[in-house]
Amino acid sequence: MSSPTTTRPAPPPLRDGDALTREEFERRYDAMPDVKKAELIEGVVHMPSPVHWHGHASPHVHASTWLGTYEAATPGVQAGDNGTIRLAMESMPQPDNALIVLPTHGGRATISEDDFLMGGPELAVEVAAASAWMDRGAKLRLYRDNGVQEYLIWLVLQGRVEWLALDAGQYAPVPPGPDGVLRSRVFPGLWLDGDALARRDLGRVLAVLGQGLASPGHAAFVAELAARAEAGPLP
Repeated sequence: MSSPTTTRPAPPPLRDGDALTREEFERRYDAMPDVKKAELIEGVVHMPSPVHWHGHASPHVHASTWLGTYEAATPGVQAGDNGTIRLAMESMPQPDNALIVLPTHGGRATISEDDFLMGGPELAVEVAAASAWMDRGAKLRLYRDNGVQEYLIWLVLQGRVEWLALDAGQYAPVPPGPDGVLRSRVFPGLWLDGDALARRDLGRVLAVLGQGLASPGHAAFVAELAARAEAGPLP
């Protein structure tokens, strides 16, 4: 007579405020395919409320379009939308947008066999409306301590954009140029009219980005990325 088969019980559902290890968070998240967004920040589960159209959904598309346009003109970088990232400190955030230099081109993050980003991206973007308290608090600390080189926070309700860059282990504001344009220190040519983004003027945002993509600095960066890829990974 064969012995009865033991069925492993299904994991409990994720609940906002649960204190979990990263491994347990992944196990429960994988068992809930209907859940579109859950994050583990410093060992605590955060599950956002339903997404509002003007407060998040529409601004999110604008940020995605900006980064996707940069990717299209910059071989060797890749933009992502709502991708879960495995970080230290019992954390798995899911930034609204991220931009990385691909590992094949000398990027700092890697992609795991099960298709998760491992380590902080070069740039993280959060569209912050109801989540502003966390995006400017626990998430800011998490990205800083995991070496995310630049962090852009679009404070939708306040109508402004904050662009931060690591400087001696701390985030400092990226100042606009004399023309009012913000320029990435990590991604040459990634230019942003923050006021235009805040007022949802996507045409102006893309026009300024186009100027950055036509700059000598961007052309030099594209050539550098190609050289890194040709040289192969460091020994």
